[in-house]
Amino acid sequence: MATQLQSNDNAPKIDCSAEEWQARLDLAAAYRIFAHLGWCESIYNHITLRVPGTDDHFLINPYGLLWEEVTASNLVKIDGDGNKVGDNPYPVNLAGFTQHSVFHKNLSHAHAIVHTHTPDTMAVCSTEGGLQASNFYSCFFEGAIGYHDFEGITVRAEEGVRLVQNVGNHQILMLRNHGPVVMGRTIHEMFLLYYMLQRACEVQVKTASLGAPIVVPPEVIETHQRDRDKQLTDTFGKLDFEAWTRKIDTIDPSWRN
Repeated sequence: MATQLQSNDNAPKIDCSAEEWQARLDLAAAYRIFAHLGWCESIYNHITLRVPGTDDHFLINPYGLLWEEVTASNLVKIDGDGNKVGDNPYPVNLAGFTQHSVFHKNLSHAHAIVHTHTPDTMAVCSTEGGLQASNFYSCFFEGAIGYHDFEGITVRAEEGVRLVQNVGNHQILMLRNHGPVVMGRTIHEMFLLYYMLQRACEVQVKTASLGAPIVVPPEVIETHQRDRDKQLTDTFGKLDFEAWTRKIDTIDPSWRN
């Protein structure tokens, strides 16, 4: 499991399976972690997670709540078209789910997806050349990112074809002039990939304010990524996610409700 639960958290507080409740706990924790780290924008943007044992049911944040208000029980279950499943009273921002839905439907590694508008990631998405291989974190992503040209708000289903084409087999898609989309086979994998991408963008933005960056040579990047790949197991990001979950528990454990 991706979180270390207290015994009274194992029982679902709403009518759902134990597997779905665990997914709800994991996703609610993710929202609170992102909020704590400042990686959110008011009531907008999303982290979505596939409901275990289903092909077309997903969990998403209630539209109108800040990410720091998300709990396991108020997450909304929706189908692949964004329609609510069940009687959750909260609305869903269907426009925001448009891009998530095409990735969930078409990519086997898109189990958990986050899209944000943090200033540093948006700045890199809005810069010609995108992410540069100029720092420790960005070298992890060299050759592993797709780019998609800006077409306005992603509310049109027909744009989905191009989104899938441009991400290819990557887990990160930089929406030019917009923001990143990060996908993971698990929620903790998605979290750590996003953490490293956010860091890469922060360092790139700060480096640009000082002058021309030092670009890392291809042979060094190859070695860097080779050593990275030794860490890419099914538990990638698990310890990180659990550590940050403990952190938010000390601040406000209401996300478990």
